[in-house]
Amino acid sequence: MYELIGNTKSRAFRVLWMLHELDQPFRQIDAPPRSDNVRAVNPAGKVPVLMVDGVPIIDSTAILTFLADRHGGLTHPAGTLERAQQDSLTQFLLDEFDAALWMAARHSFVLPEELRQVAIKDSLKWEFERSQKTLMRRMGRGPFLMGDKMTVPDIILTHCGNWAMTAKFPIADAKFGDYLTRMQQREAYKNAQAA
Repeated sequence: MYELIGNTKSRAFRVLWMLHELDQPFRQIDAPPRSDNVRAVNPAGKVPVLMVDGVPIIDSTAILTFLADRHGGLTHPAGTLERAQQDSLTQFLLDEFDAALWMAARHSFVLPEELRQVAIKDSLKWEFERSQKTLMRRMGRGPFLMGDKMTVPDIILTHCGNWAMTAKFPIADAKFGDYLTRMQQREAYKNAQAA
């Protein structure tokens, strides 16, 4: 059984949702970042951490990729063109969506107050809106990013979309808003939200 360390108001939600999608048994330890429970397995104090046979896996994207590959779900096989496209979308989302939201969070409440640059959020919101337009041009014709099959980037994007709404970042593209609504209706997503 997997052990997921991290609270659901963090990137641990991504892993929690994936575990529900893959119907895998797990136990969650609702620990905040930098807590003793987290530092014991990740010196950086960041969540999520997935414990697998006593070995910690850190970083939400690494965990999602590991779970997808291990269970053969929400991914295309390694070495295929589809996997290369999937990995390209994952990197795009991390660079253009996750990074902008994390930078805004750091300058809102993470960094010491004297180091925060509040004005940076305006440029981050502009970049986030521009990135949505690029992403929508890359999106497949199906209900998911890559078409008819849900993959790892769908979990990352939906989490980033939720984070954006909380942080009052613009969801400027109607297609993106519709996508988020569809993803939030998935049973596994609702189960993860209820956890």
